[in-house]
Amino acid sequence: MLRFNAIRTGYLLGISLILAAIIYFFASNWGGLDRTSKIVLAAALIVLFYGLSFVFARIRAVPGQQAFLSNMFLVAGCIAFGVSVALLGQIYNSHADSYGLFFIWSVPALLLSWITRYNPFYMLSYVLIHLGLWLYFYPTMQSAPYSELVSLSIAGMFAIVNLLLFLLTFLHRIHSAPLQYMSFTVFHIAMLAMTNSFAFDEYGLIMNIPHIAVIALGFYIFTKVQLNKTLLTLNALALSAFAVFKFIELAEAYSSSLFFVFGLIFVALLLTGNVWFFRYLNRLGKTPPEAGEISNEEKGSIAKSDTGTTDISTSKTETTVPEERGSEWISKTVSRVIKVVGVLIGSISLIGLIMISTNVNHTEYVLLVVSLLLMISMIVIPESKLDSVIRYTLLTISYITGLAAILWSDQTLLSVLFLIVSIAGWFRSKGKRQLFFAYTFVNLNLATILFQQYQEWDGGNWTYKFIIFSLFIVNAVLYGVSYFIFKTELKEHLRNSSLFFSLLFLFWATFFEDVIPHSYMFINIFYFVIVTGMVFAFARLQQKSEAITSVVFWFIFIGFKYYDLLWTLLYKSFTLALLGVIALGLTWWADRRMAHSGKVAFDADHRSFSFMRLSPLLIAIVIVLQLGIIGYQTAKSETLLATGASIKLKLAPIDPRSLLQGDYVALNYDISTPPSKTPLQEEEWSRGKVKIVLTPDSQGVYVADRLYQDGEKLTSHEVVLNGQWYGSRILYGIENYFIPEGTGRTVEQNAHFAHIRVSRNGDALLERLAES
Repeated sequence: MLRFNAIRTGYLLGISLILAAIIYFFASNWGGLDRTSKIVLAAALIVLFYGLSFVFARIRAVPGQQAFLSNMFLVAGCIAFGVSVALLGQIYNSHADSYGLFFIWSVPALLLSWITRYNPFYMLSYVLIHLGLWLYFYPTMQSAPYSELVSLSIAGMFAIVNLLLFLLTFLHRIHSAPLQYMSFTVFHIAMLAMTNSFAFDEYGLIMNIPHIAVIALGFYIFTKVQLNKTLLTLNALALSAFAVFKFIELAEAYSSSLFFVFGLIFVALLLTGNVWFFRYLNRLGKTPPEAGEISNEEKGSIAKSDTGTTDISTSKTETTVPEERGSEWISKTVSRVIKVVGVLIGSISLIGLIMISTNVNHTEYVLLVVSLLLMISMIVIPESKLDSVIRYTLLTISYITGLAAILWSDQTLLSVLFLIVSIAGWFRSKGKRQLFFAYTFVNLNLATILFQQYQEWDGGNWTYKFIIFSLFIVNAVLYGVSYFIFKTELKEHLRNSSLFFSLLFLFWATFFEDVIPHSYMFINIFYFVIVTGMVFAFARLQQKSEAITSVVFWFIFIGFKYYDLLWTLLYKSFTLALLGVIALGLTWWADRRMAHSGKVAFDADHRSFSFMRLSPLLIAIVIVLQLGIIGYQTAKSETLLATGASIKLKLAPIDPRSLLQGDYVALNYDISTPPSKTPLQEEEWSRGKVKIVLTPDSQGVYVADRLYQDGEKLTSHEVVLNGQWYGSRILYGIENYFIPEGTGRTVEQNAHFAHIRVSRNGDALLERLAES
């Protein structure tokens, strides 16, 4: 099964790389293709992916994987449609990353979700609809002047949509565990946002009541009605997030000595509740059978749902409850998040308490003494006398408060003292995470000492470079020393931690400008050669953790330098396409070898059959619909370009980048402000539609003259343009002009006017930019 999943991963990686190459290619806006070629290419890609889905549904070229590949190419076809819609927006300069793009894209995704019941389509539809809704209310590059009540209503709409989706999945009307967990999480995020007293002065306090109610209801349902450990864990995380957010609100409003005392009590309760909850979670569903009783597991009568839940109402005496897939790592993640939050609140509370309650002139020294006493106590007390969670929580709080104290005091001697105690804390720590965390603070402490000693170098310009190089050397030396330490556990953790920080600081140094002539190039080459050598050396020596660390830093280096410093989007697209083809080729070769060796694996889940084979007619209708949308939008835009009236407008551009469509300039027209003949009060502005009458000035540039009134007669030289109020501005749908990558600065400097095509009904299309 491991090889079987590896083969699928290889195919998925190859397809993903090719899709990324297509997106990069179109986003580059290469000038070598005209409008017609781009549109034909986009439609051809849609047909290609759906065609491959059909082909793999009918042939057996890849035994055991043809159905999987058919379904993946079906998903790729839907993604290619979205890229094609984005390309049309780029060609005809429609809104960048507009809500319309994602809503149109969601139509075939929803239809294919209904036809196939396939999780990738469910999640794609979910993401697209939420992106569309978000961009409808909060467009890119534009502010949204909403009142508190309107903002609250928007958050409430997201909450209701996700609650309905969750109920549909929880009641098994839709069978998708990922959609269930995603909708449940976003529902609670929306509910938490509605309780925000900082944003909603009038309504935030009231909204606490329904949020508490749904959290309490969740605990009851997921324990007493239908046991679901994953949802129960997520519900506990929602409760923790709510408690922490309310603590922050109260801290802002009622900060005092007494409040910070309650803050420390809150941390204790939070961490105690965390421990208690997960112990309780582990006991759920594990009631042992009475003596002489045959367990329900032996009878095979435990009621299960397709998402791994157990209906308690129909099975009261079960001995085990099947764990949901992923519930264990979700529980661990949630537990760690709660611990980190508790540590942060505890640190803030301790610092705040000392600052408010101390009457001495140098509070930082009191803070340092308290942190040192707390740290030494946690180091000295034997492990058998104190729970490990309490020990490491208090030790971490002492690290954070002590670091704040030495930064505040700016005394090197005190920093050295704290460094010595920190090193002792590292020696006393047990466990990978605890040792790594302590080692991290040792590095921060050492960086503080270096900064305190050399902060005056060259006005501070050399200081941070010296610190980074020094920390690299220290960690590199410690990595070498780790090979001569005989204590196995300490040796392993010192080696892993020092290697990580050596590569981290060396990678940081690759961004330094030339310290000496050509040092930038030398450091980058040195980093690449060293890390590449480590990858092969550690792999050959079978040192797994070091190999993983070096591989991760190798890819990080390639990613940063590749994107920011080397090639354009066009060359990246060719590289990604080549890598995709290589990945597919190697995976196919490995798949064929498995087939010849008789190790072909099949699984019995819904992915082992092709949706294209089961529902070809319905899918064909969806494909025709997608091509029809592309054709209709193309015909409409080309007609407007051919027949619309040509006018010239004055503009002022800026230079952002679209998610799918590449570089563009966002245009602010003179006509974006209300006509001077019709001054409006701020309370009259709305998001409603509006028509503006444009007239040419003495230079032939059209300016806003007045608001159009229904039935009004226009002169021969006047033009009506459709717009929409957005706060104090009017948007016309022609605010974006897509350009080849890297040309934004030139356009900003040279473009002063926009040439527009306007149809008889007032729709506009941006044709080109010009200097005059």
